[in-house]
Amino acid sequence: MKKVNIYFNRWFSVAFHYMNLIRNNEDGIPVQIFATHPDIRHMSLQGADVAGAEPELTGIEYVQFCVDFCRRNEIDIFIPRLHMLDIARHVSLFDAIGTKVLVCRDQDLLEMIMDKGKFYESVKSNGIMTIPDYHVASNAEQFKEAYEELVSKGHKVCFKPTETEGGLGFRIIDNNRSPLEELFGHVTPLISFEDAYRILSGAESFPNLMVMELLEGYEYSIDCLADAHGNLLAAVPRRKAGGRLRLMEHIPELEEVARRVAETYRIPYNFNVQMKYSGDVPKLLEINPRMSGGLHISCLSGINFPYLAVKSALGGEVQPVEFAHNVLASHVEQPLIMKINGESVVTDSVN
Repeated sequence: MKKVNIYFNRWFSVAFHYMNLIRNNEDGIPVQIFATHPDIRHMSLQGADVAGAEPELTGIEYVQFCVDFCRRNEIDIFIPRLHMLDIARHVSLFDAIGTKVLVCRDQDLLEMIMDKGKFYESVKSNGIMTIPDYHVASNAEQFKEAYEELVSKGHKVCFKPTETEGGLGFRIIDNNRSPLEELFGHVTPLISFEDAYRILSGAESFPNLMVMELLEGYEYSIDCLADAHGNLLAAVPRRKAGGRLRLMEHIPELEEVARRVAETYRIPYNFNVQMKYSGDVPKLLEINPRMSGGLHISCLSGINFPYLAVKSALGGEVQPVEFAHNVLASHVEQPLIMKINGESVVTDSVN
């Protein structure tokens, strides 16, 4: 049986787990995994059979690098993360060489999802889920007005850039914080309104900030699997359960959110919906049109999300699947001898 060649460009370290989940697939399909990253010793590359250095490029030049890589290595499936939008804009270049790309081809939708302000407006208009109270600010006075209005409604307030990943740029406004205690303690996302306003006032304008109510209930990541046409095949709600514990559990209202998102937006393959509760009401944080950073944990539910997405892209039949029981999981560090393209790295000094 011919090996399926699969390529990951620059990903997070957890791609190591995605690669092994695909490699150890339940159908016994042989795969060869290629990966690139600017840092040849990056952990994501330790799951690859063939690893390579990636140049620091943007736009069409970066896309052309990926196309050339796929052509040279006869890549069947490309799973991008870095510069996903640029890759989607030029996906026809991959079609021309026979490489299937696990990306949302609807460029307008992808642009909207990646801008939280625009996506919130879309959700507000279609009403498929509840969104937090929020305002978008691009200068200090707008920030001040947004903050004061949210406080007048009785909300605690946080803010975050509309275009960012993970927790980058996320801050919680706390006017009772103690800078001295913070100096000697853990780094926190807390900032006073006065400090934030002073910093933002130093610029005439800045990239859009989402200023919103702070949600203080459980936060859930709903890992979702869809076929190439966006039909939902699986959804697993996952939350932190203290320390390193993670709980995958059936939450009917969150599974319904996943269904409505799939029906409305038709995001293909793997995507992730992040919700957080305000009292009894789950409210949208964001959607990631890719595999989430914790997807490998959700796979402990018995659903191999990365492989099933690959199988679907290859034209295989993937039936809707549910996980049978709630699953409590955790993780421990696993020491590894670093390898590059299957060869152990032995050196007297590491720069």
